[in-house]
Amino acid sequence: MIYKDPRDQVVDDAAIKALIDAYGERAGGLPPVAIVIAAYNEEGAIGPVIKALPAEVCGLPADTIVVADGCADSTAAEATEAGAMVADVPVNRGQGAALRLGYRIAREGGAAYIITTDADGQYNPAEMATVLAPVVAGEADFVTGSRRLGSQETKDMIRRAGVRFFAGTISLLTGQKISDTTFGLRAMRAEVTGAVQLAQPQYQASELLIGVITHGYKVAEVPGVNNFVYGLRFARVAYGTWWRERQRSKSSPSSSSPGSDSVARANGSGPGSVEARASSAARGGSLTTDAAKRT
Repeated sequence: MIYKDPRDQVVDDAAIKALIDAYGERAGGLPPVAIVIAAYNEEGAIGPVIKALPAEVCGLPADTIVVADGCADSTAAEATEAGAMVADVPVNRGQGAALRLGYRIAREGGAAYIITTDADGQYNPAEMATVLAPVVAGEADFVTGSRRLGSQETKDMIRRAGVRFFAGTISLLTGQKISDTTFGLRAMRAEVTGAVQLAQPQYQASELLIGVITHGYKVAEVPGVNNFVYGLRFARVAYGTWWRERQRSKSSPSSSSPGSDSVARANGSGPGSVEARASSAARGGSLTTDAAKRT
């Protein structure tokens, strides 16, 4: 991994050390597929998203890595309860920085393939096999969905124009035809994420795509869609669960001190919390626990 800012490496090193302390062999022995999710204040949403993820993709075992990016709510605790391996970072740096850390965790943990998806349920987990299949087959190193190849749920003309404009710009810069640069459901060989410098805290989608193309990796697109219908179904489940549990908590004898449980969870740091150790871990921690190992 190439870091532009040494401070980012300090935070990431500390987060990985905390992850190893919390998860032990699981952190260093990931299955072939790692599903990486960057999350910021997604309490109430992240749990259902994780529970809907497949245990296998393209016939390969998968595990989920959530990077809780300086969350002020119970995102980390909820993701942990849902079964994900959680890196709970104490500072909010942005989706790009969170994904970069997730890529490194997956790579150093032994995953061969990485799939990214969002924490709010806008992508259908059933489409993960579609983006991963060309990578597993050796037809591509990096695959992204494209709304222009598939169907576009949005009727926002400005958003559609933006997709076309940025796709055209990157196609011109790289010499490779790209129709959608910002689709969040992607699959790649794990090693490609360590070959490029990822410095953008927010808009990393284009940064990673350009870097992968520039380094000569094979990039492909498959039809994809921001699945609005799936998103509505997900929202219905999330809201229904919230309402049900709210009613249960009101009727429960133990509800005499409402909010105490949520406060406790919100104050919890989660299994992967780095707490205040970031400043002392500038050169420590990798998933191999070998301080000299850097990717």
